[in-house]
Amino acid sequence: MELPENLNKDSNGYESAEKIILRWDSTASEDARERMIFETDRQEADLYLQAVDEIQRSLSNVSISTSSNAGKNANAVDDQSKVNTTIQIAMARLEDEFRNILITHSSALETDSLFDPSSSSISTPSHHELEEDDTLSNDDSSHHDLLQLQLQHCESSDSSTYRSTSSIREVDLMPSEAICDLQAIAMRMISSGYLRECIQVYGSVRKSAIDSSFRKLGIEKLSIGDVQRLEWEALESKIRRWIRAAKVCVRILFASEKKLCEQIFECVGTDIDDACFMETVKGPAIQLFNFAEAISISRRSPEKLFKILDLHDALMDLLPDIEAVFDSKSSDSIRVQAAEILSRLAEAARGILSEFESAVLREPSRVPVPGGTIHPLTRYVMNYISLISDYKQTLIELIISKPSTGSRYSGDQTTPDMEFAELEGKTPLALHLIWIIVVLQFNLDGKSKHYRDASLAHLFIMNNVHYIVQKVKGSPELREMIGDDYLRKLTGKFRQAATSYQRATWVSVLYCLRDEGLHVSGSFSSGVSKSALRERFKTFNAMFEEVHRTQATWLIPDTQLREELRISISEKLIPAYRSFLGRFRSHIESGRHPENYIKYSVEDLETAVLDFFEGYPVSQHLRKRSL
Repeated sequence: MELPENLNKDSNGYESAEKIILRWDSTASEDARERMIFETDRQEADLYLQAVDEIQRSLSNVSISTSSNAGKNANAVDDQSKVNTTIQIAMARLEDEFRNILITHSSALETDSLFDPSSSSISTPSHHELEEDDTLSNDDSSHHDLLQLQLQHCESSDSSTYRSTSSIREVDLMPSEAICDLQAIAMRMISSGYLRECIQVYGSVRKSAIDSSFRKLGIEKLSIGDVQRLEWEALESKIRRWIRAAKVCVRILFASEKKLCEQIFECVGTDIDDACFMETVKGPAIQLFNFAEAISISRRSPEKLFKILDLHDALMDLLPDIEAVFDSKSSDSIRVQAAEILSRLAEAARGILSEFESAVLREPSRVPVPGGTIHPLTRYVMNYISLISDYKQTLIELIISKPSTGSRYSGDQTTPDMEFAELEGKTPLALHLIWIIVVLQFNLDGKSKHYRDASLAHLFIMNNVHYIVQKVKGSPELREMIGDDYLRKLTGKFRQAATSYQRATWVSVLYCLRDEGLHVSGSFSSGVSKSALRERFKTFNAMFEEVHRTQATWLIPDTQLREELRISISEKLIPAYRSFLGRFRSHIESGRHPENYIKYSVEDLETAVLDFFEGYPVSQHLRKRSL
């Protein structure tokens, strides 16, 4: 459609433009209220934009005329007032059109596919190709020519450097046609002094779209206080969800919003695109990061360490993208908040590790675990430091000081000590892990003293230190940090405990099988005291039965260790009993009721040893073979 001839002539251009503006005045026309210009046809929209350009040019001419004839020309003042009124009507209309285009093309992202970086819905960084609008006449106003030149410059200029960040993936939030319309409207609103209105409309509509995306991502509107009042079990799942959502928000959602702002506003004026971007995302960004901030300043406890490290790693990974997307001076507060949260998470991790060491040392339980088996504290601590080793790379960077240990010269018997000289060259993290094992052993030594039976106390230490050794060996990362030298010390400790157990239990039993005290004085070659021999057999039987009855209920949960200790017992007990029985059996059998004294064969004892350390009671009497 040809533009009205009079719109292209300076003499009557204003009148023609004014008619077009007034025809779409929604305050005066019901038809104008019910229809949107940019939803009719392109020619109508282009005609309206040209009319706005003509009004703006007329306003400029009238302003110059009024200024040069100040106080002399009342008509010039009236003309300026009339043009101002027309501009206000036009700007109100453009604001409505701007809002309508934004609302029509604003929707929440399809977040399901965005969690997968390879998803086809994620576009690679690119700028829209803006199509030249061939409906504009060749002799259009210089004002509109300036707009086109600025837009062309925008297309040819280099994009922001953040698009070179490989982890950032922008999506096209709007079709190119809508972006062109928004550019054209924004240019005219801003050049007419309606920058604040333009930014406010843009921010309110796009912020609503971000809120919808947040809801789809599971990001709740929780204050720092709300987060800190939640139970830890509920927070764990929210942290997992937050980590996934934060990556989408920073790398896709916020980055794409920034791209859209640049496409619409970058060529309109300096920093306007950034102002619109911050108007849109500052509130949602603060809402997003407030969750991580609440976690970083919450009450510390050991179970929180690993989720805090997960948060730290996720935020550390996102920090370059945060700095790239929020790279302007006006978005400095977002960058600062992210960096401060990262620092607080690091400090929280260090504090939790230190408090964990103290908690292990002071763990107060005094009730002995039945059967001398592995204490729950030992399992908890070793599983904990095994998990710590999974975060080795992060914690090596965060843990930069040695653990605070007691001094062997302080005279304080309530704390353990550790010589760092022999551990020279190890990282502070490795020293902390070794220190945790040291304080765990110190605590276990104290708990062993609550057993009334010294043999069981030694078995308890053997079981627990052996468990520590096996957990260290089972984790390559943990073993590397602990080191084979210290591992050998631990191995020596549980073997020493096994030796101490055998001495405490079996020395007195084996003492019954000695020759001393059985021979009649002065007749060594032929005289044996049968009464002493009978008493010796009776004592041995009673002692062995008591050990068997008691220690069958003791438990060595590790199959290999249990078998090794049984073999060690058998290697001492069985040969000694076989030899004693061989030397003195005939003396008992030649008397009355030999079965009262020789109750067990060698095979009976071998079978009885198999009952040891199974953790459950056996029958009152040993199973006896026929003698």
